[in-house]
Parts: sequence; structure tokens; C-alpha cells
Amino acid sequence: MTLVIDDNKCARCGVCEPECPNEAIVQTEDAYVIDPALCTNCAEHYGEPLCEAVCPNDGIHKVKESLYKKCLNLFG
Repeated sequence: MTLVIDDNKCARCGVCEPECPNEAIVQTEDAYVIDPALCTNCAEHYGEPLCEAVCPNDGIHKVKESLYKKCLNLFG
């Protein structure tokens, strides 16, 4: 599974970025994004994604990787 940040729910509060042990979350000009190449869902140490647990707006969700790749192909 891949984690993505829902732009419609993200308040851009930044609480997720420092929680990521892999530095997979970065801030762009207008959004926070998760790099799927760096994200491990925190499985190696924590058992659950820390960013998803601390998000106050439930703006971080797991999606099937194939669906994520289709979205990237469509929207860049």
C-alpha cells in the first residue's frame, strides 16, 4: 500500500512532515506530498504510519499502489 495526502483535507499544518522517520514527506509550493520511493508505512519500527496517526484532518490515506501509479500517469 502507498500513502497519499488528500489535498482537499490537508490543512497544510505541517505536523506530518517531522513525524516521518524516512523524510518521505516534503512541502511543495502549495501542498505536502509523500514520496512513495521513500515511504515504508513505518512498518519497520512503528507498525502504523506515523503521519496518518498524527494528521488532525484524516488527510492521509492508503491507496493501492497500482491505483497510485495510474493517477501519476494521468495527472503527473
